Amino acid sequence: MNVLFVCTGNTCRSPMAEGILRDLAEKNKLDINVKSAGISAFSGDMASWNSVEAMKEIGIDILKHKTTQINEDLLKEADLILTMSKSHKDFLTYNFPWAKEKVFTLMEYAYGREKDIMDPFGQSLAVYKKTRDEIYEAIQKLIVKSEELD
Repeated sequence: MNVLFVCTGNTCRSPMAEGILRDLAEKNKLDINVKSAGISAFSGDMASWNSVEAMKEIGIDILKHKTTQINEDLLKEADLILTMSKSHKDFLTYNFPWAKEKVFTLMEYAYGREKDIMDPFGQSLAVYKKTRDEIYEAIQKLIVKSEELD
């Protein structure tokens, strides 16, 4: 399965989600390929320093992450597209209506409810950790849900 996480700049939330799912998939021996991109990303930038630090604290290294601008090829190769907010989902389904059936917010897919993952950009490390934990819990739920479908 190919999973794509999408946020705004691909510097905070989506790279954390990518790192978490990649780590959990590896630990659970799941056949999941994971990427991330941003709707307003400048390709080639690094993840935000607080994202790197928050992830390092749980043993996941995203230091080498490079930002990627969302594009049609990424959307086509993804089996599942998980956004960090409803506005990201709305942007994708409006601009790429053919992908509508595979686009969900992370919280919608994990818990069945629309709720945004807060954007920690420019805030304290404590806020990044809170966002990381929210993403981690949702991805754990996503993995349990996918195992139940097998």
